[in-house]
Amino acid sequence: MKLNTLNKNKILKNIDVDRINIAIYNTIGSTNDKCKTLKQSNDFNIVLAEEQTKGKGRMGKEWSSPLGNIYMSIAFSGSKSNEPLSLISGLICQEAINKVIGEDSIGLKWPNDIILNKKKVGGILIEKEVLGSDVTNIVGIGLNLKLVKKESWWGDLSEYQHIDRNELINTILRKFISYCDKGIDNWKEKWETSCMHLNSNIKIQSNNIKINEGMCIGITNRGALRISSNKDGKICEYEYGDISIKGVY
Repeated sequence: MKLNTLNKNKILKNIDVDRINIAIYNTIGSTNDKCKTLKQSNDFNIVLAEEQTKGKGRMGKEWSSPLGNIYMSIAFSGSKSNEPLSLISGLICQEAINKVIGEDSIGLKWPNDIILNKKKVGGILIEKEVLGSDVTNIVGIGLNLKLVKKESWWGDLSEYQHIDRNELINTILRKFISYCDKGIDNWKEKWETSCMHLNSNIKIQSNNIKINEGMCIGITNRGALRISSNKDGKICEYEYGDISIKGVY
């Protein structure tokens, strides 16, 4: 695994640097929090760090952030109608990793987990800063290249020794900028194809309490999860919010 130093020139290869503000830190509290303090003077503000001391995930959970992984936040103004940025960002990362490793091994778990061998190797955290009519979207991306200590459901990409962090970050950024400029054709179908629990039985939880169980049958155009309930066969839809699913890993 090429855990080489983050390199600005390699990260911005084949990217229009006039559209980018980029900051790279050895240590930072949270790349998302840093993005919130930056003025949006270019199309994209990008913050990267070798490690985070206050990394965070969905629903206020801590995101373990030791040296040598990928901790990145991308901030931009505006939105792409009602498209679910969390799911699309996960799809972008999944496609980028598969391209770099040269395999189709990476899958997705609703709404924002990146999966390898039924283990979570990455996640997305979306936050918004609203000032009057101005909305800044902040996309936090955490990818585990190598973890020494991990929970049973955590994984990493250490089996792919040829991964270069700078190349992977560059690939993600180029795909993300392309999405912001042109969108992604058939993103919903692509996400469902990559979903590791499609047509599988899953449990729906809210605040760690099971509220439903059934067969995952896909997502809506808004990114809501659709299941066929085991109880009565009713089709139920769930927005992400405080909802999580169990039974995948």
